[in-house]
Amino acid sequence: MDQNKLEQRLLYTLFQPLSLGKLNLSNRIVMAPMTRGFSPDGVPGQSVADYYRRRAENDVGLIVTEGTLINHPSAGSNANWPHFYGPDALKGWANVANAVHDAGGKIIPQLWHVGMARQVGDFPNPEARPIGPSGLSLTGTQVNAPMTESEISAIVEAYGQAAADAKRLGFDGIEIHGAHGYLIDQFFWARTNKRTDRYGGNIAARGRFAAEIVAACRAAVGPEFPIVFRFSQWKTSNYSAKLAQTADELEQFLTPLVNAGVDIFHCSTRRFWELEFDNSTLNLAGWTKKLSGKSTITVGSVGLHNEFSNYFSDRKGAGVDITNIEGLIERVEKNEFDLVAVGRALLADPAWARKIREGKINELISFHSETTKHLF
Repeated sequence: MDQNKLEQRLLYTLFQPLSLGKLNLSNRIVMAPMTRGFSPDGVPGQSVADYYRRRAENDVGLIVTEGTLINHPSAGSNANWPHFYGPDALKGWANVANAVHDAGGKIIPQLWHVGMARQVGDFPNPEARPIGPSGLSLTGTQVNAPMTESEISAIVEAYGQAAADAKRLGFDGIEIHGAHGYLIDQFFWARTNKRTDRYGGNIAARGRFAAEIVAACRAAVGPEFPIVFRFSQWKTSNYSAKLAQTADELEQFLTPLVNAGVDIFHCSTRRFWELEFDNSTLNLAGWTKKLSGKSTITVGSVGLHNEFSNYFSDRKGAGVDITNIEGLIERVEKNEFDLVAVGRALLADPAWARKIREGKINELISFHSETTKHLF
């Protein structure tokens, strides 16, 4: 397919408005959450508001913030990661939401607890021990005792409070981070969840903690406030890990989350074009939509300079089949998923979405050729 035809299809598929319940979006492009560490003492300042505003005013349909820490001493491991609790941090996030809205955008905070991904002695609370379902690190080392039910209840309550605060501050929804080996995902994963009580066992039982969090958030925000849930098969410590080996297991995993109140699933994969199960034509977002009946976001190497720009040039990059961008369009056209999250490309270039919409492909290629070689 030539460049002009591909540009037309991109415009038609990615820049169609979409309404998902009360969430009305101008297009299908989502800014994926990316950890930054530019909030001293957990408080997002004006530079954070400006960072997100630049993406909103350049045609990103929905912004998912970097991970924001719920109110728990061991939620994070960096003094510059933003909190989503306390008067100063919440005032800062209200300013961020207002800046994005003033630019015509929509924004949701990602609520986060890192669990056993935290190292003993990490700031901002070096005295706080990492917590996890069985106290096991991602490599299987016993670091702490398993979480007690009172500790579980405190975490569930903290998520619910964060959700209530997000609604009060004027955000357009929330995303719960249940992916990549962090706390919620540690309950999902059999390798880190060895519990024999109601929070452990089969794949549905290991999801009870997440379902309780979703239910607490739903109770805090009411029936119409959008709740997005991000999950992944892979972990930062194990790219080949799988929570669900089959479509049947994936359905068992998803059903309690749907029943608890998830509206949209954000399906994190490292490469969006990879098929999730053998003898399948669907990726993880496609299967999740099919099995859950809920809207989904796909993500994974969308728009990287050594993939997207090479489609329109003779440059060769990382052995990637550049026809995958055409494959992305085809999947959106087939309604396999609803939204497309873009990460590093938007980190490098706040105007990435606008350049796509305006057909400025050559400008995009030039920018990424010079910029991303220093970033990645």
